Amino acid sequence: MIDDLEKVGKIIKTRQKKPGALVAVLQEIQEIYNYLPKEALEMVAEDMAISLVDVYGTASFYKAFSLTPRGKHIITVCLGTACHVRGGPWIIEELERILDIHPGETTEDGNFTLETVNCLGACALGPVMVIDGEYHGQMTIKKVEGILTKYEYVPRELSNTVT
Repeated sequence: MIDDLEKVGKIIKTRQKKPGALVAVLQEIQEIYNYLPKEALEMVAEDMAISLVDVYGTASFYKAFSLTPRGKHIITVCLGTACHVRGGPWIIEELERILDIHPGETTEDGNFTLETVNCLGACALGPVMVIDGEYHGQMTIKKVEGILTKYEYVPRELSNTVT
């Protein structure tokens, strides 16, 4: 449950009269919470006079929206043809091993969410991993852990020694 629906109200108020505002409102809400909380969607439906079914339909249609809490850092790995043949699945396997999550999941500490996409439009850089909008091209499994450390990842062997 979220406490500060006041921010949601302000977003709705500034966009409410504009045609096709629903997607823009949902984008702004997700920027604040990193997902679309149920209470916010209910408020959007009520204040914008749109059925809750339509709000949920829009939120669930677009892959960019999440209805569940996501990690502080979003990791996206391309599995399009070029990235796939250059080792994209191996990058996913390495991330699964290191973070102990699968695509669509978030680490227990809430730091990372792992996602896959069919194309990032950077085929020449494949395989590509994106973290918080920063592209990491020509990925190898040897590069993965080093890149993660730039985003608050602490290797397991070190996390056991840190007090």
